[in-house]
Amino acid sequence: MNGQPYAASERAQRNRPTGKPKSSRRVLSAGRRAWYAVIIALARGFVGLLAATCRLQPVRGGEHLDRLQAGGPAAILSYWHQMQVFCGRHLLERAGKGLKVTFLTSPSVSGEVPAAIIRRWGGGVLRGSSKRSAGQALKDMYEVLVTNRTSLVITPDGPTGPLHEFKPGTIMLARMTKAPIILVAYAARPCIRWRSWDRFIVPLPFAKVAIAVAEPYRVPAGVGVDDLGTVRRELEARMAALVAQAEADVA
Repeated sequence: MNGQPYAASERAQRNRPTGKPKSSRRVLSAGRRAWYAVIIALARGFVGLLAATCRLQPVRGGEHLDRLQAGGPAAILSYWHQMQVFCGRHLLERAGKGLKVTFLTSPSVSGEVPAAIIRRWGGGVLRGSSKRSAGQALKDMYEVLVTNRTSLVITPDGPTGPLHEFKPGTIMLARMTKAPIILVAYAARPCIRWRSWDRFIVPLPFAKVAIAVAEPYRVPAGVGVDDLGTVRRELEARMAALVAQAEADVA
């Protein structure tokens, strides 16, 4: 699975020859490919330089990822969309040390930038979207977690929000695969927040950065569709508490 691009289902290919949603049929031309290569190099350099200047605190709850890295059962790793920089980087660092992990990314042409960055840092990539063939996406994610026994990284409020809302797809996947959900969060001080829907967090140089990992959460047995709202609110509360821990570590 690692390093392999997302393959559209036969049904999707029949209905949309590009394998992409109708709203995203841009072609990855030679010019676009070259431009993306420049963006990827700049992004990797920026994140690397930023990380080198930041003061990273000891990871709170890192033992939960240690067990995964040592060969524990695959899990669904989740952090808010705004926390891509250091949550994603930390998981990719662990991928380089043996953690089997695949990131869910957009199947669009613009999604090739984060996908390429993930591959170059040693992570696997699953090109899928909640807006495209939801049944096929669940099938592909089930294969990653159960067949390949590889942990899957999902931003549960992505790709378009609402902010900090745990969408039911992640909960349904956890229920279907019986995989635990491990929440990850980070905080930085000082930092800036972009004026985007997710209020994307970018630490400033020499910022203090703290990462926190929650203990695995398993969706209770017998949870039905009518119970998804209760589970969602519990996960959101757990994530809020985890973010508060990380923010306290940089206060």
